[in-house]
Amino acid sequence: MSIEVKNLFKYYGSQAAVKDISFKVNSGEIVGFLGPNGAGKSTTMKVITGFISASGGEVKVCGLPVSSDSLATRKLIGYLPENNPLYLDMYVKEYLTFVGKIYKVENLKERVAEMIKKVGLEVEQNKKIGQLSKGYRQRVGLAQAIIHDPDVLILDEPTSGLDPNQLVEIRELIKSIGREKTVMLSTHIMQEVEAICDRIVIINKGEIVADDKAADLQLVGSKLTVYAEFEGTVSKSLLKKIPGVGKVEQVKGGWLLESKENIDLRKAVAKFAQENDILAITLRTEEKSLEEVFKNLTK
Repeated sequence: MSIEVKNLFKYYGSQAAVKDISFKVNSGEIVGFLGPNGAGKSTTMKVITGFISASGGEVKVCGLPVSSDSLATRKLIGYLPENNPLYLDMYVKEYLTFVGKIYKVENLKERVAEMIKKVGLEVEQNKKIGQLSKGYRQRVGLAQAIIHDPDVLILDEPTSGLDPNQLVEIRELIKSIGREKTVMLSTHIMQEVEAICDRIVIINKGEIVADDKAADLQLVGSKLTVYAEFEGTVSKSLLKKIPGVGKVEQVKGGWLLESKENIDLRKAVAKFAQENDILAITLRTEEKSLEEVFKNLTK
């Protein structure tokens, strides 16, 4: 188990930022850590990295408790904070060498060259960091986070402020790194989560409200909906009598039938059509987007 959070609390004065949360991240897994602003994402990540201490509970990284062995666990973690603090007056190679010396990286010159190639900084390696675009600065941030070859990578909003081209490049880079590392990723970009993450943990008001695979989250906190299109006229009142149907809404070309519970209504609708001698032209489930699920769970 690379990350284990058990009954974690964090208070700022009398205000609880994180309330008794528990989750695990397995080795070699990329987990998206989602939540609205102020939900407790960054606080949780800072506790995991040892940047701040917990008020209660236990956090382990690769089996080591962060509270009592913070220095040892930090050696196992690569951390890219949301604001990506960099020394803008330093050259790219100079900065990565500086970070490598802090971690006492062996064969440092070769390792710096390897990181520059891995994150695609070859063209920019002789520039000062302050001269780089936001996308290349994020690459420098990723390079410093993995230069000591950590087992766990914590990324807080790694694509914030990037243009669409930069976003795709950084996303692919994170996916390639994720083949070798355990990655915990915080972001507000739902397409990014769906493209990168194996699993999603959603936090709201300091509490975990979902923990599942992206596809399975479509069944969490939302009702399954079926789109049905019939030949001829069908009344709303008649459709409401179908077993399991909760809400009926007429849309252009057909009807949206929402289940009372998370069940697939297609069989019931097909049976209804057959019994009432009605031809069902179209019958399909309407999948909730991850964004819709997120809104349902955090509103």
